[in-house]
Amino acid sequence: MTDLMARTEEVARKLPPVAEAGEPGRVNLPLLGALAAEGLLGEIFRRAGARYAPTSAMALCLIREGLARHCTEAETAFALQGLGAYPILLAGQPAVVREWIPRIAAGEVAVGFALTEPGAGSDAASLALSAVPVQGGFRLSGEKAFISNAPDAAVYSVFARTSDNGSRGITAFAVPGDVDGLTGTRQTLVSPHPIGRLRFEDVFVPATAVLGDVDAGWKVAMRTLDMFRPSVGAFALGMGQAALDAAVAYTADRQAFGRPLREFQAVSHQLADVATRLHAARLLVHDAAAAYDAGTGRTGHLSAMAKLFATETAQAAVDVAIQVHGARALEQGHLLEHLYREVRAPRIYEGASEIQREIIARHLYR
Repeated sequence: MTDLMARTEEVARKLPPVAEAGEPGRVNLPLLGALAAEGLLGEIFRRAGARYAPTSAMALCLIREGLARHCTEAETAFALQGLGAYPILLAGQPAVVREWIPRIAAGEVAVGFALTEPGAGSDAASLALSAVPVQGGFRLSGEKAFISNAPDAAVYSVFARTSDNGSRGITAFAVPGDVDGLTGTRQTLVSPHPIGRLRFEDVFVPATAVLGDVDAGWKVAMRTLDMFRPSVGAFALGMGQAALDAAVAYTADRQAFGRPLREFQAVSHQLADVATRLHAARLLVHDAAAAYDAGTGRTGHLSAMAKLFATETAQAAVDVAIQVHGARALEQGHLLEHLYREVRAPRIYEGASEIQREIIARHLYR
């Protein structure tokens, strides 16, 4: 597995020019193509004879950390491709898998994960997008927000309400991006990623597009998120490590009051604390991933611990790195200015820090 991390970092160092050539806030197909050509997308869409097999949570963590340390745009493109495609890979009918997964794995098309709605964020099970049964399939009506690769994705894994039974009344669908009645707009965030809104106006999807079983879409969403949640922590770790690397390099040479900044304990001890917390976070992330891969049963609390601690630690690492750099780190275009904008979102998406604490607390009182 260490070889995978080393190979990922080698690839990541080559990708910034491809990332920078893309338009902020839009899908970068050349970047997806490069991730495929370098074999990284192939690591999460592994061929098993004529079929595709799921990857390991550990492989996801190693790749996401390695990419994030050197090219956050490449990491985001990689992660969004995996997150959007996994409901199809895990629960799609064979014809649907054959239609989409080879093209997604080759980086030819982008895919989106469509769960969040304007009125359903942390309480995702309260979503309101309706899927009404009709002859031959379903009609979808409603809105989605903060959707990966929207509105440019070729296909979306969409979660809609098929009955009034809470999380047990949700069904997952594979919905092509060019289907009649589906429109979208871009959302401009602090860090410009391909994220947008989707509007479904009486959108027809055939019964064959159902991912898994009717009214069992919540299980599909949770299987996907449980697998990817530790790797969100790994993404944050990569950014935190990049920030620490920059701070160590800068303070080793920067002179103040006649000596290098590294000789001031107020500086060096802060970095020592950051290094310790990052190492502890990495152990938590790897422990959660290993437990998931081992199939030991309920591992949601371990994933929650990993995501919570890693994302909060990465935020602190970037903040400390900026502090020791001073005002120059606030200049637009500086690595740390970039990381400061990037590192904030992982504390919210795929379950905010408060939700992770709730998962951990519930486990304590089971």
